[in-house]
Amino acid sequence: MSSSLSAPRTRIILTFLLGIACLLLLTVVSLAVGSRMMSLPHAWQGFWAHNHSSDSLVVWKLRLPRTLAALLVGMALATAGVLMQALTRNPLAEPGLLGINSGASLAVVTGITTLGTAAPLHQMWLALAGAMVATTIVFLLGIPRSSTRFNHISQLLLAGVALNACLSALTGIITMFNSQAFDSYRFWVVGAFEGRPLEVSLTALPFMGVGILLALLVIRPLEALALGDDAATALGAPVTLVRVGTLAAIALLCGSATAVAGPISFIGLMIPHFLRLLVGIRLSAILPLSLVFGPLLMLTADIIGRVIAIPSEIEAGIVTAFIGAPLLLTLIMRFNSAPARPRRKAQNITQTGGEIV
Repeated sequence: MSSSLSAPRTRIILTFLLGIACLLLLTVVSLAVGSRMMSLPHAWQGFWAHNHSSDSLVVWKLRLPRTLAALLVGMALATAGVLMQALTRNPLAEPGLLGINSGASLAVVTGITTLGTAAPLHQMWLALAGAMVATTIVFLLGIPRSSTRFNHISQLLLAGVALNACLSALTGIITMFNSQAFDSYRFWVVGAFEGRPLEVSLTALPFMGVGILLALLVIRPLEALALGDDAATALGAPVTLVRVGTLAAIALLCGSATAVAGPISFIGLMIPHFLRLLVGIRLSAILPLSLVFGPLLMLTADIIGRVIAIPSEIEAGIVTAFIGAPLLLTLIMRFNSAPARPRRKAQNITQTGGEIV
């Protein structure tokens, strides 16, 4: 790809280092803020002391589990968003479009109704199983047939939208007639990190790790796939294998993130757009940065939710929407107001969010 489509390597490295520095600072801040405020030195001492002092108990029992959950969920959703937009060649695509969140929600509601379980760890396994089943159904429905008038990507998206509507309707029916399921589900569905024990994040960590590893493996072939199936095949990319690997990565990442914190929107949609404005459209540059800036936005939303309504708090999923919507609109408006670059004669192909235009 041409260098005009991507920022210089120095800028990419500096952006990555700046993101790491901000993330480390926010992690310490996250350990200090909440309904009971403490200074940054006290939070840091409480973390390293790991004893029975009040500061240490607050940090290890309350603040550290939710901080780790926010970091992992932000990382998983941002990576899944990059993969989703690259796979569908659609800058408006986000992981929930495939019905993954709806599958997880239906599984949680069904588990609460039939098993009566409301424990976070049990809900995590139910949500993860529901997300995987939904992804499998979408993949089977999206397999191209010789008689279809749609290409593979269109058929996959249509299957995801249809399944998403069906599963959401089933979830609504169950919660309408079961007040117990509704009471438990309404706290889970807004997307929050409060009350998530450390075991939930540690249980989901292997699934997220495999998903990120798959993402790193398919990112180069996905860049070739953005040129079209024929061009990707000519370049030696295994098209079907790349799509299956990408879908598996999205399912693992989005499914485990939803299992930990409930469905959270805007992270997977906004972070790829933000990074494209910063460093260009090369997926090999955007993906590593999403592992930093996704947690950065997620942790920022969680911290704001804790302090904006003390002694109560606003769930991170709600804060994310309030932050993400105006910021995304601002970025798009600034991008559209920028003067267009002159197009070279040799470059009659441009990309927007991985889509060939």
